[in-house]
Amino acid sequence: MAGAAAADDGSRQEATGALGDVVVLDLTQMLAGPFVTMMLADQGARVIKIEPPGGDATRLFGPFMPGQVGVPEGGYGGYFGSTNRNKESIVIDLKSEAGRGILKRLVAKADILVENFRAGVMERLGLGYETLAEINPRLVYGTIRGFGDPRSGRSPYAEWPAYDIVAQAMGGIIAITSPTPGGPPTKIGPGVGDLIPAMQCAFGILAALHRARATGRGQFVDVAMVDGVLAACERPVFQYSYEGKSPGPEGNSHPLLCPYGLFPAKDGWVAIGCPHDEFWRLLVKTIGRPELAEDARYRLTRDRLDRRAEVEGLVTDWTSARTKAEITAVLGGKIPFGPVRSFDEIFDDPHIGARNMLAEVELPGVSDRTFKVAGTAVKLSETPGGVRTRAPMTGEHTAKVLAEFGFDEGEIAKLKAARAVV
Repeated sequence: MAGAAAADDGSRQEATGALGDVVVLDLTQMLAGPFVTMMLADQGARVIKIEPPGGDATRLFGPFMPGQVGVPEGGYGGYFGSTNRNKESIVIDLKSEAGRGILKRLVAKADILVENFRAGVMERLGLGYETLAEINPRLVYGTIRGFGDPRSGRSPYAEWPAYDIVAQAMGGIIAITSPTPGGPPTKIGPGVGDLIPAMQCAFGILAALHRARATGRGQFVDVAMVDGVLAACERPVFQYSYEGKSPGPEGNSHPLLCPYGLFPAKDGWVAIGCPHDEFWRLLVKTIGRPELAEDARYRLTRDRLDRRAEVEGLVTDWTSARTKAEITAVLGGKIPFGPVRSFDEIFDDPHIGARNMLAEVELPGVSDRTFKVAGTAVKLSETPGGVRTRAPMTGEHTAKVLAEFGFDEGEIAKLKAARAVV
């Protein structure tokens, strides 16, 4: 790995995570790209976020904490603070020749570069993969775009802008999502059109890094947001291939399992799933209807699917007469079951605390306040990683990073005077 950026003796790797000897140059924005580099940073990679003059535009996305003042140029909203934790920030004007020269010097000592511009942007700047790979043959260059990069197969939509909602729509996930079977389509709440491809991109980058360390040669990693969503829709893909008809909106049920979905309680909703017949038998015995376990009308999954409305009605009759707490006391730990949690309940859930899934970080501009971000779901026993630092302020680490990458004080002063860096 690049010498300038990590401890030689492996101590940083042990201290921060399994990727503690990896240096990432992060040219991403919005959600998909920053989530890729956030995942790497959570596992210890040194992620240097390269922002344009004025900072990443998502710094201005809310919410903002009451009383949040004194935040430097660029802003610091909750949106930015969540997915840019554990990163350093430098500001480089890549539209200037001097700025492009800085990036090339950083690339020479980096392991990974990630960007999510539209196809062709980096090439127009003279910073495309092939150019940077000449500088550093070990470089793993990761991209995430709405419809992918032409290097891997040119989409007819390659020039279209794409965000989460577009990827959800064109990747198939919205087609099967609705409050009711056959009802109008609806988007999934969190930005899965960004997040699912981001996870796949992070996986691809690490696969490429593994090979680069074995061979000395990096490669180009390309994930299209639409492709990532489609890959996650593996079930409707094989359903259509087998059956020759498009699966439609499923509501809160499952087309292949029954009962399996959401059921009303007195004070909300609960999730109940019976993916195997033995769970059905245990469910009906537990709720006081043991005779249904061997009833020929409901005994097997295929029988229950033929009588879905009756089966779901039987379960609904029982759940709707009880609170979530009462249902939990009866079903919890016995069959696949969980109450639908609101976020005030999630923040108080002992599971979330035990798993360290809410990380507290300081809030710039509010001296006496902190805020929480979602923690790291991937737990490693020897190098656990996690959320270590808040997201950076705009250009907070510019001078420090440039010095560590071999720029002397005179060079840094000249670059600042020319506004190539901030």
